[in-house]
Amino acid sequence: MSKISIPQASQYTEGKENTGMIEIPACFPGYGTTLGNAIRRVLLSSIEGAAITSVKIKGVPHEFSAIDGVMEDVVQIILNLKQVRFRMHSDEKMTATLSVKGEKVVTSGDIKTSADLEIVDGSQHIATLTDKKSALEMEFTVEKGIGYVPSDQNEEEKEVGSIVIDAVYTPVKRVNYNVENMRVGKRTDYEKVTLEIVTDGSITPQEAFDKSVDILVEQFNAISSGGGVSDVTDIETTDVEEVEEENK
Repeated sequence: MSKISIPQASQYTEGKENTGMIEIPACFPGYGTTLGNAIRRVLLSSIEGAAITSVKIKGVPHEFSAIDGVMEDVVQIILNLKQVRFRMHSDEKMTATLSVKGEKVVTSGDIKTSADLEIVDGSQHIATLTDKKSALEMEFTVEKGIGYVPSDQNEEEKEVGSIVIDAVYTPVKRVNYNVENMRVGKRTDYEKVTLEIVTDGSITPQEAFDKSVDILVEQFNAISSGGGVSDVTDIETTDVEEVEEENK
C-alpha cells in the first residue's frame, strides 16, 4: 500500500532588506503548489502586526484640515502615518507621542514610545515644518491586529478629538513561490517549493514562515475528526538530487 510521504525540513537563507528564502524539498508529486499556495495566502492575510489606529493632532478637528506652518495637509500626514511600522511587545493598546517645533523634516524617529513599543524604521517621512514658529503635536494609539482594517470598523472606539485611520497590520509585504521538480531516490517527479518572503522589518521572514505553518496546522487539526495528523511515513531521502525540469 502506497502512502503520501512528507517533505524534508524547510531550509532558510537570509537575504537583503528583510528578505528571506525558504526551501521545502522532497514534496510528494503535486503537493508543491498545494503547500506553496496555502502558506503564501496565510503569510499575506493572517500574520499579526502592529499599526496606528487613531491619532490626535493638536488644533486639528478633522482629517480635512490644514495646519499652519506644515507643508502637508492632514490627509497626507495620515497616509504617511500608515507607513510607520512598529514592533510591539504587549497585547494591550499603547500610546505614542510626537512633539516638534521649528523648521524641520519630521520623521518616525521623532515619535516617542515606551519600552514595549519600538519604531522599526526611524526614517519614514511624516511631515515638513516650513517655519521657525511651526509646531506639530500628535498622540497615537497603536494596536496589534491582522490584515487590513478600514477606519469605519473602528469608529465605535473613537475618542473625542481623535481621527480614526485605516490600520495596515500585516508585517509581510510580498510573497512569491516557485515549484521545481527534483529527484528523490529513483523518482524525478518530486517537488521542491521555494518561497521568497519580504517583511517590513518588524518580524523576520523565518518568523513569519513559522507562524504561517503554525496557523495552518492549528486550523487543520481543528477540523480533523481524529484531532491529529493521520498516518504518514517518510520515504528514503538520503539520495536527493535536483534535476532539470522537463521541457527545457
